[in-house]
Amino acid sequence: MKSELFSSGEHIQIAEKTLHLLNDCGDFLSENTAKSTRAVGDALQDILAEHFGTLLGDYCTDYSANFARRAMADLAFRDKEDNYYVVDVKTHREDTKFNMPNLTSVERLARFYEDDSNYFVLLLIRYCVDHTSIRVKHVDFVPIEFLDWECLTIGALGWGQIQIANSNKIILNPRNSRKQWMLELCETLLEFYPKEIGKIQDRIVYFEKVKSYWELK
Repeated sequence: MKSELFSSGEHIQIAEKTLHLLNDCGDFLSENTAKSTRAVGDALQDILAEHFGTLLGDYCTDYSANFARRAMADLAFRDKEDNYYVVDVKTHREDTKFNMPNLTSVERLARFYEDDSNYFVLLLIRYCVDHTSIRVKHVDFVPIEFLDWECLTIGALGWGQIQIANSNKIILNPRNSRKQWMLELCETLLEFYPKEIGKIQDRIVYFEKVKSYWELK
């Protein structure tokens, strides 16, 4: 099922509303909070949890922001066509030189996308901090398939974790179809897994030598 939220371009307006909401909140950071990127990210997420459903307007039904930290979603909602959206909030502080956040497990996403009415959506927030003042510079609100594989990579955790290779370089391609994007994911994994097998074989050889050393000791 095609989402009117993204096909109509309404997601761009929601991203703009999100930017203005966060910048209109005033100075809500303490000196200690401002020093911690985790604390700033948590503060931004708390504001969004309370207000994001309102920003969605008529597109939103059954809004929820009550999820455990390790859940796939930080926020979730359904639309009037009964599409289901889970939203992962990712914040990036501009003065950090390098940031490589995990997005989701490849296996979890593959299962979630077996249903065409499901959408895994990223709310990407780029900001800077001056003392205790925060300024949100840019917001993207997009399904994961809008992220070009040029800016993504796979991390070796479990089945594999989809990661943004560098949060300073986000490449969007709204023309990507889900089918095209998922096929690229599969091709990427079919190159990734054999390399991981090679690494495991090297580790087996190494610890066979370690075992032999300790047996003779």
